[in-house]
Amino acid sequence: MNVQISNSWKTELQEEFKKVYFQKLVDFVKDEYTSSACYPKGDEIFAAFNHCELNQVKVVILGQDPYHGKDQANGLCFSVHDQIAHPPSLRNIFKELEKDTGKAYPESGDLTSWADQGVLLINATLTVRSGEAGSHQKQGWETFTDAVIKILSDRNEQLVFLLWGGFAKKKGSSIDHKKHLVLTSGHPSPLSANRGYWFGNKHFSKTNEYLKSLGKPEIQW
Repeated sequence: MNVQISNSWKTELQEEFKKVYFQKLVDFVKDEYTSSACYPKGDEIFAAFNHCELNQVKVVILGQDPYHGKDQANGLCFSVHDQIAHPPSLRNIFKELEKDTGKAYPESGDLTSWADQGVLLINATLTVRSGEAGSHQKQGWETFTDAVIKILSDRNEQLVFLLWGGFAKKKGSSIDHKKHLVLTSGHPSPLSANRGYWFGNKHFSKTNEYLKSLGKPEIQW
């Protein structure tokens, strides 16, 4: 696995790449992609970083795992390739977006346009075996993405962190709330959303209100 990641991130993460756990992770991922069908495609593993340079990050959304269905995952959390049916969590994200901002429900589930505007869409685990949810957990990805979150919290100023669900809240526990806006809610999955923990959080409009107050361009969701 070549670490195909943009220069701004590569510079900041170079010490992480040298660590023993990351070398073991690289070996594991190489073996998995050689022996099994895995997602996302190899050149999309670091897509979240390559669409959103470190100094351009304005918003961070944390997911857990890539989608494990065929041709779904594209390296951005909650996002799917164009022409792919929207998974339940993404449908609920778009429904809340529609209610919150009045934007029409999008046809495409590809969130690349968000990433290109400075929304870092990062999963805690960046790869998965086909049809096996969570199959690449506890192999080192979580340590790597913890380091990414710490870099973002320490190095950047006035970011918006959107933490959806208990996992994301725990993952983001190290974020400096004095420097950044941290918005939390239930997860957009049907289990949480249907119990009233997702809809009405207004995270999309709240994010833009904060960015506008700082004189930053708002996200065109």
